[in-house]
Amino acid sequence: MNVKKFIANSSREAWRQVREALGPDAVILSNRNIPDGVEILAMANEDMTTLVAPTGARDPNGRVQAASLQQQSGAPAAQAKRPALLSSPLAQQPARAVRPENAPLLDQPAHGRAPVRAAEAAPASDARVWRSRRAEQDAARAASAQQAQESGDQEMRPRSALPEFDGKDYDEILSEVMSEIRSMRGVLETQLAEISWGGTQKRDPLKGIVLKEMLAAGFSASLSRLITENLPANSKSQDIMFWVKSVLARNLNTLANENELLENGGVFALVGPTGVGKTTTTAKLAARCVMRHGSGKLALITTDGYRIGGYEQLRIYGKILGVMVHSVKDETDLRIALEELKGKHTVLIDTAGVGQRDQMVAEQDAMLAGAGVDIKRLLCLNATATGGTLNEVVHAYSSSGLAGCIITKLDEAATIGNVLDVVIRHKLNLHYVANGQRVPEDLHVANKLYLADRAFKQKRETAPFEFQEGELPGVIGPTAMSMNDRGLREVSFG
Repeated sequence: MNVKKFIANSSREAWRQVREALGPDAVILSNRNIPDGVEILAMANEDMTTLVAPTGARDPNGRVQAASLQQQSGAPAAQAKRPALLSSPLAQQPARAVRPENAPLLDQPAHGRAPVRAAEAAPASDARVWRSRRAEQDAARAASAQQAQESGDQEMRPRSALPEFDGKDYDEILSEVMSEIRSMRGVLETQLAEISWGGTQKRDPLKGIVLKEMLAAGFSASLSRLITENLPANSKSQDIMFWVKSVLARNLNTLANENELLENGGVFALVGPTGVGKTTTTAKLAARCVMRHGSGKLALITTDGYRIGGYEQLRIYGKILGVMVHSVKDETDLRIALEELKGKHTVLIDTAGVGQRDQMVAEQDAMLAGAGVDIKRLLCLNATATGGTLNEVVHAYSSSGLAGCIITKLDEAATIGNVLDVVIRHKLNLHYVANGQRVPEDLHVANKLYLADRAFKQKRETAPFEFQEGELPGVIGPTAMSMNDRGLREVSFG
C-alpha cells in the first residue's frame, strides 16, 4: 500500500496532480483544508488489493478487519494492532474515486471551506462495480439531456415539419378545425336570425310587408333585410314604400345629362358575355352620335372574329348610318386602327362576347389595355339574368376598371330588382337602359326614380315564386354572414 499526499492552492489543482501521479482510477482517501490550501491523500487503484482479506471479511460498517490485513501483509501482531492507515482519522473517512476530467466540479471549496467526501476503502471488484454504476448514471443523464434537446427542437420545428396525424399535417388539421368553427358559427347565426326575425314579424308587421315586396321585386335578401331594418319609426303603410323607392334611387349612380358622354367623346368599348346585346347597343349609341355630330365624327371597330355574321351585322348598321366599320384581330391591329382614327370625335368598339368564367376575358382586357389609347369600358348587363350571374359578370369584367354600365333587355325581364341590386352593390355608373331591338329608339338615358318605381310595379307575373310570411325567417336567416358585404355597408339612407 502506497498512500500519497498532494497539496495545492485549490481542489482543481490538487485533483490534477492526483490524475497525473496515480492515473484517472486513483482512490481519494481524504480531502481537507490546510493553511497552505487543500490537502488530498490518495492511492493508486492497484494498491486497493492490499486492503482486501483473502476471505473478504468485513465488519458491520463495511471496513476490512485488522486481522485480515495482518495475515495478508505478514506484519507482526504488535504492528498490526495499530495500522497507520486504518487507525488514523483520515483512514476512517469514505474513499472517493477521482472524477473524470469533464465531470462537473461539485466539490470545490465555498467560502474558504472544502467539503470532505471520501468513499470507504473497498476491494478492486467493488471499485469496478462503483465505476460501472457511475457510468450507467452518466449514460442516463446524457440520454435525458438528448431527449430534452430533441423535445426543444420539436417545438422549434416549423409546422410543415411536424409529424403527420392520420396522413394530415398540422396546417390541414388547423384548417379543418377552423372550417368547422366557421360552419358552427354560421348555423348559430342563421338560427338566431330566424328566431329574431320571427319575433320582429309579430311585433312590427310592416317590416314583413316591405320585405315581401322587395323579395318579389327581385332584390337580394341581404339588401332587402338591410333596408327593412332601417325603416323609419312610426311610418304609415302608404308612405313606407315611397321611402324604400327613394333609398334605392339615392343609391343608383346615373348620368345627370347625356352630354357628359356624347359631347366629350373618346374611345368606348362595349364588353360583356355572349348574347347580352352588345352589337345592337353599339349601333344604338352610334346612331345617337351621328344624330348629334354627323357620320364624319364617328368610327366603328369590331373585334368579334368568333361569331358567324358578327362583323356583317355591325357593317350593315354602319352602312345605314354612313360610317365605316373596321375589323381587328389582335392588339397590333387595334393599335394601328386607333392610330388611323385618332381624328375621330368618338370611336365605338364592339368586342366579342366572352363568358365571365372564360380565361379570354383577361386576354380581351390585355388587348384593350395595350392599344396605347385610353379606352373606356362600358359593361352590358342582361336584365333577365339572375343576381348571382350578374354578380359574377361584374367581378370578371371589373378587374381593369369600368367607366359605366348599360342595362339591356329590360323589356324581357320579369323583375329588374336583381340588376338594380348589383348596380347598387358594386357602385356602378349606370348610363343607359335598353328595352327593345329598335335602333336608336330603344335606348334611353337611365332615370333612377323611374327604375326604382318600375321595380315594384313589374312583379305581377312573379306571384307563384313569391315567399309567404312563414318562409321569410328561413330566407332572412342565411343573410347573417352576407350583411358584411362592403357594397351594403356603403348604402345611404338619408
